[in-house]
Amino acid sequence: MKSDSVAFGVAGIAFGLIAGWIIGTEQAKPVAPPVAAQTSAPANAASSSTRAAIVDEAKVTALKSVAEKEPTNVKPRVELGNLYFDAERYDDAITWYEQAVKLSPKDENLSTDLGVSYYYTNQPDKALARFDESLKINPKHTKTLLNLGIVRAFGKQDLAGATKAWEQVLALDPNGPEGQAAKRALETLKSAHGAGGPKPGA
Repeated sequence: MKSDSVAFGVAGIAFGLIAGWIIGTEQAKPVAPPVAAQTSAPANAASSSTRAAIVDEAKVTALKSVAEKEPTNVKPRVELGNLYFDAERYDDAITWYEQAVKLSPKDENLSTDLGVSYYYTNQPDKALARFDESLKINPKHTKTLLNLGIVRAFGKQDLAGATKAWEQVLALDPNGPEGQAAKRALETLKSAHGAGGPKPGA
């Protein structure tokens, strides 16, 4: 899993749904990558406050060497996934996260990292399926639930599903970064769609 536990940061309004919220990481260090440009959400709906990291090719080479020599060692595969994710090279990240998940199938953080990567490569259905696997491991994993809501809203235009996921996050973690992000998302949905709450397809 990413050391800071991958989650989305979204800023701005996408088709009148969500505005101005950033998901914190486990170390309370905000991460604000843009909404995937290939998704149905407008590419300009979110602006990145951070630039993609530059891949350290020497480190990549060293990690690949370890991975090749140690086919059952999950650590270099996770680190490679993290390096590529931070560089916004999501296809490469998926390659290594998939290998890592095979070696460590009960790691909900790693499973969710893979799901986030799928979303960023315009594969929302695969992302949702991966989040389902994460929630089978830990039904109360707030980062997974928060990301589930994002993919439901932006990837599938399923406002009811997004609302349900974010309400679960808020119930589980009302004062934490995920809970606060979910609260802001829910408040934005409510204000955007009136007191009656969000309406699918609106």
